[in-house]
Amino acid sequence: MTRLFGTNGIRGVVGPDMNAELAVKVGRSIGTFFGGGPVALARDTRLSGPMLARAAASGLMSAGCEVIDLGIVPTPCAEYHVAKAGGALKGAVVVTASHNPREFNGLKAIDARGMEMRREDEEAIESIFFEERFRVAPWSEVGSIRSDDTAVSRYLEAIRGKVDVDSIRKAAFTVVVDPGNGAGCLSTPYLLRSLGCRVISLNAQPDGAFPGRMPEPIPAHLGDLMRVVSEVHANLGIAHDGDADRAVFVDDKGSFVVGDKSLALLAQAAIRGRGGTVVTPVSTSSLLEDVVRAAGGTVVRTRVGSPIVAGVMFETGATFGGEENGGAIFPDHQFCRDGAMAAAKMLEILAHARKTLSALEAELPEYHIKKANVPVPADQRDAVLTSIVALARGRKVDTTDGVKILEADGAVLVRPSGTEPIFRVYAEGRTSARADALAAEGVDLVKKALRR
Repeated sequence: MTRLFGTNGIRGVVGPDMNAELAVKVGRSIGTFFGGGPVALARDTRLSGPMLARAAASGLMSAGCEVIDLGIVPTPCAEYHVAKAGGALKGAVVVTASHNPREFNGLKAIDARGMEMRREDEEAIESIFFEERFRVAPWSEVGSIRSDDTAVSRYLEAIRGKVDVDSIRKAAFTVVVDPGNGAGCLSTPYLLRSLGCRVISLNAQPDGAFPGRMPEPIPAHLGDLMRVVSEVHANLGIAHDGDADRAVFVDDKGSFVVGDKSLALLAQAAIRGRGGTVVTPVSTSSLLEDVVRAAGGTVVRTRVGSPIVAGVMFETGATFGGEENGGAIFPDHQFCRDGAMAAAKMLEILAHARKTLSALEAELPEYHIKKANVPVPADQRDAVLTSIVALARGRKVDTTDGVKILEADGAVLVRPSGTEPIFRVYAEGRTSARADALAAEGVDLVKKALRR
């Protein structure tokens, strides 16, 4: 059986891979898995969103589902809507490709807990899909569709209930926010204003052509944000991906904050004074471990993927978790990555510390991070990974996800992406030169494996 779901849902280029026919069939499969009943539907701003959302809705309704259309909302908003429905919803389908380029779109399945589907549930849906064992509702039981425009306001109210609003308002921060023309346009600028911030917005009109920048919030795409933060002497810059489940930060000096550092600061705040466990993938820097241990907590490592991290957090009662790409999970709020929640928590940290973000960064242990991507055809990924394992034989390695080579002064992780035909390389070192050298070694390993 061919696999349908990747690390974060089903994604592909609109037209050849991601099209209305697929969306109908996926909707039928998910509706069959749910056995009918009420299901939420949401999307990000991508131009193909209405086509795919309507197609998925048709598939869901054909299986007897009542579709509650939330419209364009952040993915964590849709997940919160399901989680707080008290079991009244079977789950949700979110039409999004998150950080992928604009020509992509995708379908994400959410369970009744408001969490991304467990792998065993995805396999059950895949089985229905490929075997075409669809539930076909009789004429009198075909599902209906209705709109609900309350999701964003309820979501933002919940976030405000989890942070020290008074302290943030008293700090009177100036914040530059760049939702990147994605779903975060409809939430984060309004959240920040309600928290008493002076808000300057970039790329804050919903537009699925992404005219302002590409959806992935990486330094190469955030030049305008970094420049404006510096020019207006803002306290903080915030950027989201296409569906706003991630938040990355720019400090008061206009410098991009590496995701490992922002995750460490958020984890430190969550653990300090209460202890507990932080769950994170093998791709996160040892910086997190150093900070969490110093704050009295412990770290549990998983394979890469927010559904995996969230699942382990749910099962173990973890205090906090997240990934180094800007995806932070706050379990007392909900068990999924939440960009707006991360933004509010970072403001709370700054308000309580009464220090700048650059000053808080300077207090962290120093690690240098280097990342790279190497194109690898999808049909060669397994063979390439097997070759890398062989090439690394005899060294200290962690094979939780891909191959992580551990050295006394750093580490390099090489793993296939779950969403794109590439291998990702994550390297860290105590010096910039060492991180560069380890990253180069990781890239070379992939290239050698491709030639074998």
